[in-house]
Amino acid sequence: MYSMSELSPRRAAVLAFIRERVEEEGRPPSLAEIAQACGLASRGAARKHVLALAEAGLVEVAAGQARGVRPAGPRARPALLQVPVLGRVAAGAPIGADAGLSEVLALDARLFAQRPDYLLRVQGDSMIDDGILDGDLVGVRRTPEARDGQKVVARLDGELTIKRLSLGPDGIRLLPRNPAYAPIEVAPGQDFAIEGVFCGLVRRE
Repeated sequence: MYSMSELSPRRAAVLAFIRERVEEEGRPPSLAEIAQACGLASRGAARKHVLALAEAGLVEVAAGQARGVRPAGPRARPALLQVPVLGRVAAGAPIGADAGLSEVLALDARLFAQRPDYLLRVQGDSMIDDGILDGDLVGVRRTPEARDGQKVVARLDGELTIKRLSLGPDGIRLLPRNPAYAPIEVAPGQDFAIEGVFCGLVRRE
């Protein structure tokens, strides 16, 4: 097994980007995104680096998938997480949160970039461009803090919504990922809190 110090700077950058994207977005980057982020000339160049990382045991590649690369880890026996489903969250205008326990699901840990503390059922379509659809169960890791650009579950005036967090000089905004919806501006002094960050989703067919 290679360590980061044994990789070339470009290959280490590719590995770091893959890990960062999975942690922050809950899904791997595409080859085109890897090429753009790491200054590579083409998808083919990105693929060569990814295959080399796979050969070194640092990533795993699923054949035939556009986003089929993930950081390597223990895979012999998939860990099952017992994750409670708590209420719902709006992907649209904020809605009230039902804090009652709906059910507990046993889920493969590999579905998530980080271990979720609970799941919330999505209602609405304001996050469809991030692949979050109406009816999805989103995994949430409890934390009162998040970085600019992360997908968060936020409480605004006692109601929950899932959006991208924007932290700028003009204040806090909650950004939808559907052009049909306007950003939510958080006014100074408004009742606002970050409940957690998105770490993956479950979609029931």
